[in-house]
Amino acid sequence: MITLVDTSLRDGMSSVSHRFTPDQVGAVARGLDRAGVRVIEVAHGIGIGASSVQYGFAAATDVEYVRAAVAAVDRADIAVLYVPGISTLAALDAARDAGAATVRVATHCTEADCAEQPIRHARDHGMRVMSFLMMSHKLEPAALAEQAAKLDSYGAQVIYVVDSAGALVPGSAGARVAALRDAVHADIGFHAHNNLGVGIGNALAAVENGATYIDGSLRGLGASAGNAQTEVLAAALERAGHHPGVDVFALIEVAERVIAPLMTEPQIIDETALLLGYAGLYSTFFHPAKRAADKYGVPVRELLLELGRREVIGGQEDMIIDVAAELSSRYGARQ
Repeated sequence: MITLVDTSLRDGMSSVSHRFTPDQVGAVARGLDRAGVRVIEVAHGIGIGASSVQYGFAAATDVEYVRAAVAAVDRADIAVLYVPGISTLAALDAARDAGAATVRVATHCTEADCAEQPIRHARDHGMRVMSFLMMSHKLEPAALAEQAAKLDSYGAQVIYVVDSAGALVPGSAGARVAALRDAVHADIGFHAHNNLGVGIGNALAAVENGATYIDGSLRGLGASAGNAQTEVLAAALERAGHHPGVDVFALIEVAERVIAPLMTEPQIIDETALLLGYAGLYSTFFHPAKRAADKYGVPVRELLLELGRREVIGGQEDMIIDVAAELSSRYGARQ
């Protein structure tokens, strides 16, 4: 059985500068619930506790978003994202008290040990725990499986291969899922970004290699090029002989009638989004990289490729400015 998880109201927040209102969250959650989606992730795009100058202020608090979603659904679980170093246990407790039943604990793929405290805390307080190995393309399958084994030992019930940069292709996505499947007792999930245009293909490859939890977002909303598109994913899974237990036509209705009018611009793969995937950079670098390239008068291509060469990861956003300033002097001299 494939469980389709919708992240429109969390990862999709990055597409609207975290400005969805609680009423809008409620309307989307209601439609997803009626379509049969059983896990709906909500709150700030970077995770609970991230509303700030650094990551952007949301239109409401995480608790308000969770309450709005919980009030709108009859069957779905409401989930939140917890990023160690950004989120806090107090913020997690507040989200749980507001009705969140699931937490998705996200760490860089080499830092699974940072997830131990929130995983154990959430399990001790009765929450279902999914755990994310972000930027999974950075590790070969065997090394990624070693990190997953740590999460398994802490009590994570679902462990995700997360293609934060949209840098994987079906073969490499499937190989990582297969490695985790052989290494842990937990269920395996897959979270695709679409920077190379293969988000749906990667998700299908993940399922063929043993993933049973698959993330999507309506209209593909998400950081940079966005995510695998929930309604398309549901249809593709059915055509491939997998049945996620959702109503494809109801999902299309939510996407067309509720999400589409809220979008400020289409979710496309532009130059910056494509280069993020090509260079293997975190998808949330999308807007900071564009701003830095414009401010310092350097081509965004040169900036992103240089960041990729330096293997900059999430949490090192300050390097975007540093590298742009450095390139500016070189680029000016060449001009």
